[in-house]
Amino acid sequence: MAETSPDDLKGATQKPPVIPPKILWAFVLVTSLFALWGFANDITNPMVAAFKNILLISNFESSLVQFAFYGGYCVMAIPAALFIKRFSYKTGILVGLGLYATGCLLFIPSGWMMAFSSFLIAYFIMTCGLSFLETSSNPYILSMGPEDTATQRLNFAQSFNPIGSLTGMLVAKNFILARLDKADEEARRVLQETAPDQFAAIQQHDLNIIIGPYMALGLVVLGVLVVFAIARLPRSKGEDDTSLNVGPTLKRLLDNRKYLEGVVAQTFYVGVQIMCWTFIIQYAGNELGMAKETAQMYNMVAMIIFVSSRFICTHLLKYFSPGGLLMALAIVGGGLIVGTIFIRGMFGLYCLIGVSACMSLMFPTIYGIALKGLGDDAKLGSAGLIMAIGGGSIMPPMQGWIMDQSAVNLGFMTLSSTRASFVLPLICFVVIAIFGFRTSKVHGHTY
Repeated sequence: MAETSPDDLKGATQKPPVIPPKILWAFVLVTSLFALWGFANDITNPMVAAFKNILLISNFESSLVQFAFYGGYCVMAIPAALFIKRFSYKTGILVGLGLYATGCLLFIPSGWMMAFSSFLIAYFIMTCGLSFLETSSNPYILSMGPEDTATQRLNFAQSFNPIGSLTGMLVAKNFILARLDKADEEARRVLQETAPDQFAAIQQHDLNIIIGPYMALGLVVLGVLVVFAIARLPRSKGEDDTSLNVGPTLKRLLDNRKYLEGVVAQTFYVGVQIMCWTFIIQYAGNELGMAKETAQMYNMVAMIIFVSSRFICTHLLKYFSPGGLLMALAIVGGGLIVGTIFIRGMFGLYCLIGVSACMSLMFPTIYGIALKGLGDDAKLGSAGLIMAIGGGSIMPPMQGWIMDQSAVNLGFMTLSSTRASFVLPLICFVVIAIFGFRTSKVHGHTY
């Protein structure tokens, strides 16, 4: 009988690398995209409140910014997946960057026209590009190494997404919100009636302030497009097979309960993320009387918590099952939302900020669970999970509509419409907790 050497034992017990050294540069390059679309997401969230004040529209109407922004993900996800399957991840990234830059640069004529609908179109085109980027980058990162470390690899790459988000928040605070005209909504309505020319001049000034950062972002994205165009990116396993096989692939996906439940959970996760981050400003303003730029500081604190928690939760995945950790965080997140609803004052705001610690793990973990073991079907499967980002287009307008209503009398207490609207994020966390439970107890043998 042959003896087993210490080197053999080491090779047998050593875990595969999360990021193989030979593809490190490609991994870094693709990971930079996570920060780039994070920037777009979080420079945009505060614009819901900004457009409401500039254009004197309702919470529901202003939240159509999120409907257009995240609607682009929903509409373009499957076309993007089919395009990537027919060509390559790199080509999909190039198309995504091109659409992203185009949407940003369309802010220039939109501001000149002073038309809210034109801004919505620009947001939609921008996020059609982001849909290409996410549909390409997420499965590409998963494929960059051993399948056993795929979820860790994606969590690590996603850790750079909130860094871009935090940068977007800083730009929104310092270069947009802080520079807008200080006239509040009531003062603007008076000017609209008594001095329409002065009101129009204030509107044009504020829209010009919004245009600047988006124009600069468009130019940066064009520069990134050039870098990717000349970069040599490795082809992943199965990428040489360009046949679409849509019918059989869809049948396999629709027969996969774990995948379908993952799509549903991702829809509700994106919904809760966008609602909590979009309406921190409204919560702080309506409940505590804070100025928008001050409220944005609390949004930035929430993002710092999110970033820190992402790295911590990625480490915890070494010791806990993804489904179990997901369920625990969803339960804690739901508890914090209950505090946001029922506790008045700063403590309610602190609960809303604390939710970000619970959300940090969710997107990449749900994504990894749903795509685990799908092989080449992951290309089309990823499109379903990117379509799920459409939850961010549907739920914020619903919450905005609730905010536009009257206060809710529960008998033992009266809830402002702002606090009552957070029942929607609470429902989202319940759905995510159920998925985490089922991943651990029902689908555990497949994960």
